[in-house]
Amino acid sequence: QVQLVESGGGLVQDGGSLRLSCAASGRTFSSASMGWFRQAPGKEREFVAAIRWSGASTRYADSVKGRFTISRDNAKNTLYLQMNSLKPEDTAVYYCAASKLSYIGTYYGNYNYWGQGTQVTVSS
Repeated sequence: QVQLVESGGGLVQDGGSLRLSCAASGRTFSSASMGWFRQAPGKEREFVAAIRWSGASTRYADSVKGRFTISRDNAKNTLYLQMNSLKPEDTAVYYCAASKLSYIGTYYGNYNYWGQGTQVTVSS
């Protein structure tokens, strides 16, 4: 099992920045990649970004490319999401997830473990 705990969400103005963190514990070596998803009220959970746990490969949703940066600190078993130039449409609950797949998946079904989520609200 892998336990994931997100932090860093909050309220920010349009154009502002936030950094989300996800602390992983348990059998983290079983997770080949980590990712961030988000879900706004009334909408489906959508892929945001992902990174291979053992390498530098990353992948982003088109809507966040150039604004968000995913990174990880293997020594701390922590995943990050730096979010810049935030927009009101980025408002959602953000979830950290871990996958056993050898490739970076963008479908929520590709991920085996999930955190409880952290709320990000961007005001206009």
